[in-house]
Amino acid sequence: MGELILIVEDYEDTRFLMKFLLETYGYRVSEAGDGQQAVDSFKNEHPDLILMDISMPVLDGLAATRKIRQLNPLEKIPIIAVTAHGDIYYDRALEAGCDDLISKPLDYDKLESVLQQHLHH
Repeated sequence: MGELILIVEDYEDTRFLMKFLLETYGYRVSEAGDGQQAVDSFKNEHPDLILMDISMPVLDGLAATRKIRQLNPLEKIPIIAVTAHGDIYYDRALEAGCDDLISKPLDYDKLESVLQQHLHH
């Protein structure tokens, strides 16, 4: 099986589409509907990469990223911020510990190349 990717996204239909595509690419997929679930999934499942939505209930993506980085600062799992707010969040995402940012609506060809870049470097 392929690497495990954690999709953190509060909209179920978006998660469903992302999961479908990622599984088509050969990845295993886990899902979280908010930032706190993302932190819990990180602890329990140890994903190879996280696609982190920024705007979510309970705990937003930037706060969740900070918590994940604090849990295991030596383990550098790639976290890719995903946002409809474009480059406005780019610097904030990097400061929070994200490795990259992709904008919504997702360009799925770009998504695949970003995943390969961060998983196979």
